[in-house]
Amino acid sequence: MNGLSIFAGNSNLPLAGKISEYLSKPLGRMKVNRFSDGEIQVEIHENVRRQEIYVIQSTSYPVNDNLVELLLLIDAFKRSSASKITAVIPYFGYSRQDKKVSPRVPISAKLVADLLECTGVHRVITMDLHAGQIQGFFNCPVDNLYSAPVIIDDIKTRFSENLVVVSPDAGGVERARAYAKRIHAGLAIVDKRRSAPNQAKAMAIIGDVQDKIAIIIDDMVDTAGTLAEASGVIVENGAKAVHAYCTHPVLSGPAIDRINKSSLSSLVATDTISLSEEAKQCDKIKTLSIAKLVGEAIMRSYRGDSVNSLFV
Repeated sequence: MNGLSIFAGNSNLPLAGKISEYLSKPLGRMKVNRFSDGEIQVEIHENVRRQEIYVIQSTSYPVNDNLVELLLLIDAFKRSSASKITAVIPYFGYSRQDKKVSPRVPISAKLVADLLECTGVHRVITMDLHAGQIQGFFNCPVDNLYSAPVIIDDIKTRFSENLVVVSPDAGGVERARAYAKRIHAGLAIVDKRRSAPNQAKAMAIIGDVQDKIAIIIDDMVDTAGTLAEASGVIVENGAKAVHAYCTHPVLSGPAIDRINKSSLSSLVATDTISLSEEAKQCDKIKTLSIAKLVGEAIMRSYRGDSVNSLFV
């Protein structure tokens, strides 16, 4: 892979390091500086002319800083005559704003897609987009990987029988059904009403959770309001224990406190987002790495091989 170069922004260096190790390819040398007013300056410290560049950067907290850093890196590679630039974005920020939910609001996910393409990206590799239609916001190829293989392996290792997969809301039913089918478990749904952003109230359970181990499946956990409410209702309906799995541990605001006080026995998340120090100290939170999955996607993309098997 002599024509391949891998670089990483500052949002998730631990994951970038694992991907680099999997590919046996060291991360490219670069530097990110900041002026006193917070303005970002990037410098690439090696020749990338005619190289195929993969730049790894989750647009997680601080979302806007990490997004601008990614855009500046892409522009730097373009102006350095890179042959092709692929943005590897394990967590795609602004993905929850994929449609107009009321008059006079932006479609922010579409704007981010336009920014990436206008800056010079040729391909995007991401994981578990909050809304699959975001792929259509791009005119370049988008590989939307799924963490399901990693999560399902962990579920099968930890639990053997008497499981029920629970969707925390109606929007996640398709995802929960797919997991339930693959681990041969039952399916239940939490009837949730959302009164405002980051404020949710779980109302009732549709399905049977009595005397079962409940596995809540979600794509992301932000303030953990939904998770805390859902776990409480599930326990009230007779479940033996409640465990949760998610791809993106956003964990902002009161999330850690809510998780500690909730009926959850554990929350297992992937490392698309680097955990805060507070989250690392929470005994209920565990992580799984998706480095091999992303690394394999990079390798196949570079070689021109099919990545279809990574989407199941």
